[in-house]
Amino acid sequence: MKKNNILLLPGDGVGPEIMSEAIKILDLFNSMKIIDLNYEYSDIGGIAIDNSGSPLTKETLEKAEKADCVLLGAVGAKKYENNNQKLKPEYGLLSLRKSLNLYANIRPIFLFDTLINSSSLKPEIIKDLDMVIIRELIGDVYFGEPRGFNDNSDGKEAFNTMKYSENEISRIAKFAFNVAMKRLKKVTSVDKANVLESSQLWREVVANTGQKYFPEVNITNMYVDNAAMQLIKEPKQFDVILTGNLFGDILSDEASMLTGSIGMLPSASLSDSSGLYEPVHGSAPDIAGMGIVNPMAMILSCAMMFEYSLNRADLSEIITSSVRNVLKSGIATKDLTDDNNYASTSQMGNKIFEDIKKSV
Repeated sequence: MKKNNILLLPGDGVGPEIMSEAIKILDLFNSMKIIDLNYEYSDIGGIAIDNSGSPLTKETLEKAEKADCVLLGAVGAKKYENNNQKLKPEYGLLSLRKSLNLYANIRPIFLFDTLINSSSLKPEIIKDLDMVIIRELIGDVYFGEPRGFNDNSDGKEAFNTMKYSENEISRIAKFAFNVAMKRLKKVTSVDKANVLESSQLWREVVANTGQKYFPEVNITNMYVDNAAMQLIKEPKQFDVILTGNLFGDILSDEASMLTGSIGMLPSASLSDSSGLYEPVHGSAPDIAGMGIVNPMAMILSCAMMFEYSLNRADLSEIITSSVRNVLKSGIATKDLTDDNNYASTSQMGNKIFEDIKKSV
């Protein structure tokens, strides 16, 4: 049996709490000899700054490069907000993405039937919601140079560079079109081409790539401000959304709330040879250590890991089905109910663990 090497990065805030629930599943599969998983831990983000003086150490990066995939909890804490750019927790994650060439971010936006009343939108607007946002992850304004601060006659100024190359756009477009070919063959490309040159190139390259390699896929262009409105007005018009790093960051968090809670949604960040899996919700420092964070986005990220990096779609489906079964049973975490009788992080993790155990 092939040994699969996973690097675990619990990170900051609620990261260690939700990682513990994912590890229960990894240990179960190992103990039942369903798959051979070998994992080790390392620091990233604020905890890495505290322990080593850097948000991404050379040791962590080397471990990530050797691993088959990476499972990450979250990074970020308020006490580092005034640090310079390279000493912020988020810089560690951005650097890891860039170093591993994780250019494609997949954020599935779906709704479990039992959560239809948890959303602020009307049930008929979101029933059977199922879309995916493909976000380019290692370009755009987060990585563009030059960037920084200056002093001038008007006082202090800050500047960033929004930039994309033809190759970067073509690469992520091909990825999105391949996803679309397995779905409804429909892509909405989101940009701001009416005012941004980088978006004008984006629109041109996306169109050319589609015409050349994926003529079966229907491509629609939409400005990001309209896309933000349409996600709330008529979300089921979308199937695959393709967009850049900045717009994708914003739109995917907006779309996550269609499902009732940002605590439900996983993500995968992929290169041609590696993958990093993490929940969408971030470190949530306001509830860290309280035992109330929803672990399901972490557990579903684990499911994506089995599908995309470990080639075990069967295990991915078992995990997802168990999440669905537990929700159907009426058990909910604090973010999903107004009832004070909610499940703690570990209680929800245990319920999902028990259901998985019955299914394998």
